[in-house]
Amino acid sequence: MRSLWTTIALSVACTATTFAQDHAADSYSWTNLPVIHRPEFRKDTFSIIKYGAVADGMTLNTKAINNAIDACNKKGGGVVLVPPGLWATGPIVLKSGVNLHIDRAAILQFTADKDQYPIVTGNWEGHPAARCQSPISATDADNIAITGGGIVDGNGDSWRWIAKDRLSEAEWRQKLASGGIVTEDGKTWFPSAQSLKGYRTKEAGVLKPGMKPEDFNDIRDFLRPNLLVLTNCKKVLLEGTTFENSAAWCLHTLLCEDLTLYDVHVRNPWNAANGDGIDVESCRGVKIEHSTFDAGDDGICVKSGRDEDGRKRGRPTENMIVHDDIVYRAHGGFVIGSEMSGGARNIFVSDCSFIGTDIGLRFKTVRGRGGIVEKIYVKNIAMRNIIHQAVFLDMYYFAKAPSIADVYSGAAKIDVPPVSEGTPRFRDIHISNIVCDGAEEGIFVRGLPEMNIRDIYLSDMVLKADKGVDIIAARHIDLKDIRLVTKDTSAPVVYVENSSDLNFENIHYNAGTDTLFSVNGPNCADIRVTDTDRSKAVRDAAFNYGAAPTSLVIK
Repeated sequence: MRSLWTTIALSVACTATTFAQDHAADSYSWTNLPVIHRPEFRKDTFSIIKYGAVADGMTLNTKAINNAIDACNKKGGGVVLVPPGLWATGPIVLKSGVNLHIDRAAILQFTADKDQYPIVTGNWEGHPAARCQSPISATDADNIAITGGGIVDGNGDSWRWIAKDRLSEAEWRQKLASGGIVTEDGKTWFPSAQSLKGYRTKEAGVLKPGMKPEDFNDIRDFLRPNLLVLTNCKKVLLEGTTFENSAAWCLHTLLCEDLTLYDVHVRNPWNAANGDGIDVESCRGVKIEHSTFDAGDDGICVKSGRDEDGRKRGRPTENMIVHDDIVYRAHGGFVIGSEMSGGARNIFVSDCSFIGTDIGLRFKTVRGRGGIVEKIYVKNIAMRNIIHQAVFLDMYYFAKAPSIADVYSGAAKIDVPPVSEGTPRFRDIHISNIVCDGAEEGIFVRGLPEMNIRDIYLSDMVLKADKGVDIIAARHIDLKDIRLVTKDTSAPVVYVENSSDLNFENIHYNAGTDTLFSVNGPNCADIRVTDTDRSKAVRDAAFNYGAAPTSLVIK
């Protein structure tokens, strides 16, 4: 027998008018996707064995592998082959024309010896920073690739700190037996005293004017490298390979053009600190397709620099396609921000599955970032067991907004700074055909009082969640053909706070719901509801904290 959930989903899918038909601009965008150019390579093959590599799991093959890459590059490019076996190594640097092909039966195992990773000038969370050299890196390279079905292991658990409450008792005992140091309260394990010192150092690793990487030698172990860092590279291909156990972010592409990921697998422990799957930062022309991410932080993440550094760089991530991907357990399935100061635009996300992530679609920023996120198109997303929100757009990331109750009573004031270059903007975002089976909340949208989130189009959704929709400090938001299957019928289906020009069309909700709309704040205006059955709610609306009944019209 067909389940009620399946029946609901099929009903909405069959009867709702598609988002693309309703918005001509959106339809036009999906038929004019960016073209991403893939690299091409010579067929010449350079086996690392011929350069002295030994697959005994103990010999460091750093020199042999890099010599093979150098030889391949100098002869015009080709394939550097990592044959079957367990290959221990230190940092590897890719060069133009090189396809590093890791055989399916090969493991490229990066050493836990931190002395093999010199401190270099890099970039961390949108700022120039001193970091230990990444296990795999490339700078200013053209036509490069990592292919093959093999495994790249970053040995990240030898770098990462971890809290006791994120491990089982047996795992905690194993950590203690491995060495390292525990904080005075006995709650957190660090791999070394250097790592703990760095953790307690303000702005550790941030390269301010006049500083050099070697200034941070006393906290080397804290400066965890991202597993793969590609900087200012063109025509990049990652295909078929598994990247796992990174010390910090797993894959970080910075200022790259024509980047393709196909059938890539990223695996990090769920409790890995900063264990992002991929961070695409200030890149142009990106396709992430048919890949799987199981991450300790955000899964597929778009960035473009942080605060003044990002705005000065002025390079948005743009012309990006994310298609046919799966994300497990990450903090967010598809994420933009919070370091998005250079902007993000022309991004297309479709036919993806998110399972067990904290949030499904996660767009985040905060005052001071600046930057514009716009022309984002998302459709055909399946979600299951989402811990918090299915759809989340928030401009108060890591900041606390005062409650409207405190503001209205005079216990708190709303901070409304003047609009400046540090004021972020979210606008022109289209999200459609979403099915989520299980979440704390269906949709959460929150802007700033000085810069509302605006021009957000949400349609054709079935959201099974504890509660429905929150819209705060927003303008020109459209919700059409939305079915909300919520647990808490005492909570309003839709909560609106100080928002205007909102359109709700064909909203479905549970029978016996107490309140359909809760309208809050004196800045609520022009809220329109059409083609929505009012009879299933005890009352149409409640108006609080200075909201006028005339702000809402239900037809």
